[in-house]
Amino acid sequence: MTGDYQELVDEISALLGAPATLENRDFGLVAFGAHDSDDDTAMDPVRTRSILTRRSTPAVRAWFEGFGITRATGPVRIPAAPEAGVFRDRVCLPVRHRGVVLGYVWLLDTDPGPTDEQLTAAMEVAARIGALLADEARAGADLSREFGAVLAAGPGRQHDTAVAALREALGQDAEGLHAVVCVTPWGADDTPSVRGVASAAALATVSAPGAAGPVSLAALIRLRSADRLDPATSAADRLRTSAGPGATGGIAAPRRGLDALPVSWREAVASARAARAETRLGPVARWSAIGPYRLLTALPGTGSDPADPAVASLLTPLHKELAHTAEVFLDCAGQASRTAGELGIHRQTLYYRLSRIEQITGLDLGDGEDRLLLHMALKGARL
Repeated sequence: MTGDYQELVDEISALLGAPATLENRDFGLVAFGAHDSDDDTAMDPVRTRSILTRRSTPAVRAWFEGFGITRATGPVRIPAAPEAGVFRDRVCLPVRHRGVVLGYVWLLDTDPGPTDEQLTAAMEVAARIGALLADEARAGADLSREFGAVLAAGPGRQHDTAVAALREALGQDAEGLHAVVCVTPWGADDTPSVRGVASAAALATVSAPGAAGPVSLAALIRLRSADRLDPATSAADRLRTSAGPGATGGIAAPRRGLDALPVSWREAVASARAARAETRLGPVARWSAIGPYRLLTALPGTGSDPADPAVASLLTPLHKELAHTAEVFLDCAGQASRTAGELGIHRQTLYYRLSRIEQITGLDLGDGEDRLLLHMALKGARL
């Protein structure tokens, strides 16, 4: 699996002189060619939705399938239907491998449209796409077990054995650039197919240590550049819709190869936890953006053990407003004017609350170590 769908779609676009879009057989967007921004008709509502949400609606899918594209072995011309949001005629190139349809290449038809010779050449490229999709499907059927084994393995020989098995299954993709994604809690009944998640090399469900921990979904996402995490973000957003309400996503730092997958998984889990704790980070957070939570999530027992005795009373429902005041004060680096502005209160009210916080906790908010303890306890409580 080389993951060069974009290059093949661009090749078809160049052959036919029109922007092409590749979707898998579930109508999930895989890749699309650039279009002329001056041509307003090139982006009808169906095409726009497909690109922006990376998926077509069930109604659109049923409408297109009504033209026999699931059975077709050659190009299918589909007329415009403004009432369905389809304002332009289309050409569909079925992507097949060994007789099985695996996806579709879509083009907006023109007048005059592509010649038979051009369409024949484009179908040859579509066949190459089909071979790639078939390879990906075969690998994905096995990689859930192999990928999950790497994430669950202990250090040493167990880890090395699991990584070797995953490396063999991935082939040349194994040494490529990846980002690990965590979606938690995973409320779906099973692991989705990699075919439904663009750029996914492997997916696996992972149980947290301890019977009470939530089940999470892990995804290994191919990247073209360490500076472009868009494929990982799109995958996390796509998977969250299947996970159920309240699910958050986390994205680890990008890395090459597989040896550091356990580290990447810890980063992805930490980022998802941070997204859940801080709404400003979520619903999908990147490891590079979670700040102090990179340290807090690594502390043993964070979020499960009782709070530090000095802070425990402040964290009760009775003192919820004071706890919020303390957190905002510390987030504002102890600057009273900024804190009062953030809270929308008078500075004298702030000073009164701060004195109450000191009385309840026994901490001195003018002392750096006491501030650090209080700030860590408040952030840790969010986890």
